Amino acid sequence: MAPTLVNAALGALLAAALLGAAFDRRSVAIVVGAAIAPDLDAVVSLAVPGATNALFHNVWIPLGFAALLYWDVTHRKRSWLRRRYGAYGVRVAWVALAAFAVAGIAPELFGLAGANLLYPVHDAYYLVQGRLLFSTQEGVVQTFLALDSEGPGILPLYSPGTTETYFVPTWVNPEPGPGTTPDAERELYFVRTGWQAVVVAAATCLLAVRFLEDALRGGRRRNADDHTAGGEP
Repeated sequence: MAPTLVNAALGALLAAALLGAAFDRRSVAIVVGAAIAPDLDAVVSLAVPGATNALFHNVWIPLGFAALLYWDVTHRKRSWLRRRYGAYGVRVAWVALAAFAVAGIAPELFGLAGANLLYPVHDAYYLVQGRLLFSTQEGVVQTFLALDSEGPGILPLYSPGTTETYFVPTWVNPEPGPGTTPDAERELYFVRTGWQAVVVAAATCLLAVRFLEDALRGGRRRNADDHTAGGEP
């Protein structure tokens, strides 16, 4: 399971890249919160066996919210979200939804643990592993799609098991089944690999720069307003 800090860092990168004029402390907090929300199923696993990477790591949640959001902002006569929060709210909602799916679910699907994408309709964890490279001997080599006479197909998608046969250990619940023994060993990973540390560092630096730019821009606007007000007769 990808460390929650990495999910938060990926969410922060999406916030900095996609929020645009809606970028502020509150919107960043909402987007980062959406990125780490799927990991809450690890807490639920204390009472519901097999909930980790299944209960909140499925496609139904983001698809459902996307359909609801699209209907509200495009098909209602008066959008509730736009009426209450304006264009700011609409932008933040879409970015938060992207963070939930891309920063919250995708790292598990393309990582080491897998995600139960169709749960509870179909109980099976899925894991995608592949590579794309250029070889001077073989040319472009990719293992994500099988392109042959039988038609395209996804090669690296396989299932390590179901909620009954496959367990994803977490710091919250390191043992299979509901509850846990008091002396169970817990390991809280902040990062597991060097590239994850780079992602966290990059997200931290990017947010710091964006917040600094916004603060300087706000200071310049206030100075301009003061200068204009002072020049009036």
